[in-house]
Amino acid sequence: MVKQTEEQVAAAEARTKGLVDVARLGSWMDGAGLPGQGEAVTSRFISGGASNEIFEISRGDFKAVLRRPPRVVPRGRNETMLREFRVLEALNGTDVPHPEAYAACDDTDVIGASFYLMSLVDGWSPMNMDGWPAPFDTDLDARYGLGIQLVDGIARLARIDWRSRGLEGFGKPDGFHDRQVDRWLAHLGAVQFREIPGLEVTADWLRSHKPSHWEPGIIHGDYQFANVMFSHGAPARLAAMVDWEMSTVGDPLLDLGWVMMGWSDPGEDRTKGYVDATGLPSRNEVLDHYATVSGRNVDEIDYYVILARFKLAIVLEAGYARVVAGEADNPSMAAYEHVVLDTMRAAAELVSTTPLGS
Repeated sequence: MVKQTEEQVAAAEARTKGLVDVARLGSWMDGAGLPGQGEAVTSRFISGGASNEIFEISRGDFKAVLRRPPRVVPRGRNETMLREFRVLEALNGTDVPHPEAYAACDDTDVIGASFYLMSLVDGWSPMNMDGWPAPFDTDLDARYGLGIQLVDGIARLARIDWRSRGLEGFGKPDGFHDRQVDRWLAHLGAVQFREIPGLEVTADWLRSHKPSHWEPGIIHGDYQFANVMFSHGAPARLAAMVDWEMSTVGDPLLDLGWVMMGWSDPGEDRTKGYVDATGLPSRNEVLDHYATVSGRNVDEIDYYVILARFKLAIVLEAGYARVVAGEADNPSMAAYEHVVLDTMRAAAELVSTTPLGS
């Protein structure tokens, strides 16, 4: 595990102090019919991202994970919490690895924000490790399986019948690609304070190269190694897909584009990302596995990679704008200053080189 310094631990505790009122939480859990009624509730901070805080909740033998917005709740984030829970609940009982959804609360008086409880997953996250854990640190054959399992998760997700799982109205699949550019430009326009080179050329290309055919399905929305957990030991097994705050119903191939936008091939520099990609499958192997499991055509993957980069740059710019405006709880978002520019630049470069752009 990555060992935090005393300063980092103290900063996390200060940032999250008081975010879970265990007495009020216990009363709400009683009303929700959750296990451990009458017993004391304890809360332990697990991790904090740029947009949410995560705690382990214990009550007798019952353990769960509580997910809530940061102390300063951004506009719309309470509603996002409830959307996350809805998609997790819809996936209960399917073959898509995910934390089981227990209960959600829309009453912000309980702990100061909407929140939900889900199962505590027994596994490890690449974001909480200093390099790959054993045996994936030295066994490249085992590490290869991590890449296959990563894409297997979204391939399974793409097969889910979202209507039969109660997700009618969860998203707006009709006209999904027709409105992507304008939607994200509007999102950027609400916070934009600087020029982002490559934005306009990428937007123009996306408008004129929409997919020729696609089928709606559930989208995770931010799918990558940072947002999954694996089971302990080999062979590689995906334990859960987590962090569903950007999920919707649209074109599932956008999740594949999200994965592929940072994927490198053997022979390229595979150590420049936040995980060491040495030994992971090639780009074509990942695409073939997704196509086989999902049953979807991946021939137009370049479009989805460009759209993924365009969208990611704008999402991160919104976070960085909060830092600049002094409205961000989490100082880590300051790193987005250059990531945004690099991501949009990469989108524009692919526009200029892809055969679809000729």
